[in-house]
Amino acid sequence: MAVDLTTTYLGLSLRNPLVVAACPLTGVRESLRELEACGAAAAVLPSLFAEQIEHEETQVAGLYDQASESFGEATTYFPELSQWHTGPEPYLQYIADCKRECAIPIIASLNGSDEGSWLRYARLMETAGADALELNVYFVPTDPHDDAELIEQRYVDLVAAVRRTISIPLAVKIGPFVTSLPHLAARLAAAGAQGLVLFNRYLEPDIDTEALQIAPNLVLSDRHELRLSLRWIATLRHQVDVSLAATSGVHFAEDVLKALLAGADVAMVAAALLRYGPCWLSSMLSEMTRWLENRDYIGVSQLRGSMSMRNYADPSAYHRANYTKALTSYTRDLI
Repeated sequence: MAVDLTTTYLGLSLRNPLVVAACPLTGVRESLRELEACGAAAAVLPSLFAEQIEHEETQVAGLYDQASESFGEATTYFPELSQWHTGPEPYLQYIADCKRECAIPIIASLNGSDEGSWLRYARLMETAGADALELNVYFVPTDPHDDAELIEQRYVDLVAAVRRTISIPLAVKIGPFVTSLPHLAARLAAAGAQGLVLFNRYLEPDIDTEALQIAPNLVLSDRHELRLSLRWIATLRHQVDVSLAATSGVHFAEDVLKALLAGADVAMVAAALLRYGPCWLSSMLSEMTRWLENRDYIGVSQLRGSMSMRNYADPSAYHRANYTKALTSYTRDLI
């Protein structure tokens, strides 16, 4: 009997646990169709950034203000603002096009850090046909007056605001730099999040020593980055009733299997597909299937969470015990 690779994420039935994370490949219809043909179970579209929407709205408002007092009839010179194509119309149209051309679930992505007028576009994404929304919270606290409780509340308020706006499933992609992740995860679930994507990969600034400028530097993920997700997915699996997605460091079939063993519902892939092409998914699926068959697994559901913190024989391996063991074993190898 064939191994059952199906899984459920955000209440959506998926043919397997491989979801393509937001990346340039999901932003082009041709490559999106190829990803689907190669086995992608769902795709997250590139993020629409709050700054993009707010900048476009400001630019249009500036056009009105610039000539409003030039002549008596200047107030009627420009079209009504409602007729001006401000905001993310191309993005919304892309959602509609993807839904028309692809059978897999299409997950829209909205990137912001606080509430704003751009939140109404979450509803427009739903209207355009998105099957779910991933709220990509990119917020790096820098003010010493903002305590941990205030920062956590900011996350919760943002999720609650988006939840009030849409009825489709909502996933929240957060960073790992919080005081108590289990506590925040529970609060986000209570605020309306149906899934957590762990973790947002903050792109750290670099310094150009010749130009003496802060320089952006995009570096694709490495496999070792998955370990952070594994720790917290294993911890949260039986503590918070939400879907869990592992992202950052998922490059090979083995990485997907590790994520599933820890308790993830899906694993999100991007960097490996940028390196090896969309059909790398087919290879990953073949290797996963072979591994499961060789170990007599019936399907993904049997595997999921079998090595979570609750199910593993030594739960301390996910926190201090593993830390101590790693250090002592490394020191012993040097002697």
